[in-house]
Order: sequence, then structure tokens, then C-alpha cells
Amino acid sequence: MDYQIVEKASFTVAGKGIQVSTQAGENVRVIPAFWDTYASDGTVAKLQAIGMKPELLGICMNMDCAAGQFTYLIAAEVGEGDAGGDAGLVTASIPAATWAVFTSVGPMPGAIQKVWEHIFQTWLPTSGYKHAGGPELELYPAGDVSAADYRCEVWIPVVKP
Repeated sequence: MDYQIVEKASFTVAGKGIQVSTQAGENVRVIPAFWDTYASDGTVAKLQAIGMKPELLGICMNMDCAAGQFTYLIAAEVGEGDAGGDAGLVTASIPAATWAVFTSVGPMPGAIQKVWEHIFQTWLPTSGYKHAGGPELELYPAGDVSAADYRCEVWIPVVKP
């Protein structure tokens, strides 16, 4: 699987979050439903409107590997201290990092779930990189997420030991 290494400065996001478990694959079921909920209630459109960039982010953060839990945010990049004037959104700072960036092609959520599997089962164990311990990002450009040619990305923070 092709990837590129990218340096990115810290940035701020605003969005909606949910606590997710990895037990019995719950995250694979809960996260797509979470997106569906906020797409249908207008939150996704609101995030697109306040974002500094046209794409939205899915962010895995505050990972507790021992408990098998993490926080998942649907978010947009915003200016520091700006939540788009909406008190219903949470803000978070994503630290500067070196990222391994992988492209997913195909309909969501299946295509990106396969990329996640590849990263953790094949790429990380053999790449010479280690996970840096920070948030993990999914970058979703505007488009038809059910299309066979839909392209999005997974960003994993990495360090070279």
C-alpha cells in the first residue's frame, strides 16, 4: 500500500464527539452510525460551513488501549479558539506531528476500514516506523462517499525509532 510521510503543524478542530469501544468490533458499527446521525441532522453541513478547509475529519483520540476505548470526533479544522460560534461543538488541539498518510479508494465505510486493517496488521509491524501515540485522522473530502472511486485518507502519527 502506498503512503507518504507528511509534516504538519498543530491545528485546532471543532466538532461532535462520542466515546467508542473497540471490543467485539463495536467501533466498526458505531462510527458509521455516528456519521449518519450527524449527516441527517445538519451537523455535518454546519461543520463544512465553519471549516477553514473543505474536507471534514474523523479523529480517533484520547485512546485508552487497556480499556479498548477512545473518543471519536467528526470535526472541521477551525481557527484557534473558534468553534464557529456554536457552544454545542467541542474543540480540540491536534499537535504537530510527522504523519504516514494512506489513501483509501472506494465506498465508505468498507474501503477505509480495509485501510485501517492494513495499517495496523501489515504496515506498522513491517515499516520501520512506530506509532507516535497521538490522534489518528481520517480526512474526508467532499464527494459521494458511496462511489466506487471516492478517495479519502488515513493519517497516522509516526516516529522513526
